[in-house]
Amino acid sequence: MTTGVAKDHIQAYPWPGNVRELQNVIERAVIVCDTDTLVVDGSWLPRESAPTRPPIVPFGDAVAAREREMIEAALAESKGKVFGPSGAAAKLGIPPSTLDSKIRVLKIRKGQFKGR
Repeated sequence: MTTGVAKDHIQAYPWPGNVRELQNVIERAVIVCDTDTLVVDGSWLPRESAPTRPPIVPFGDAVAAREREMIEAALAESKGKVFGPSGAAAKLGIPPSTLDSKIRVLKIRKGQFKGR
C-alpha cells in the first residue's frame, strides 16, 4: 500500500530506469518501513524526470545520411557534374567511380542538380 500523494507520484513517474528503478524504490520502502503499511516517500523520486535524450540512430543510418548530405552539397556546387577537376568527386576528394557508385547506392538523382 502507498499513501495518496506518493501513489499518484509513483503512477505518474515515467520510470526511465524501468523495472530496476521501481524495484529499488520498493525495496527501499520495505527496508525503512516500520509499520504494516508500505509507504513510499515522494521525495525518493525526482519531481521532474531527467531530460530525454534524442533517440539513437543506428550508426549505418547516420553515416548514410551524412554521406548523402555531403554528396548532394558537392553535386549542387558542381551543378550535377561528377567527373573532372570541377566535379563533385574532386570536391569530395574521392575517385569519380567511387562517387558514382555511392550515388547509385543512395539513389541520388544527379539530374536534379544540373539546373541549380
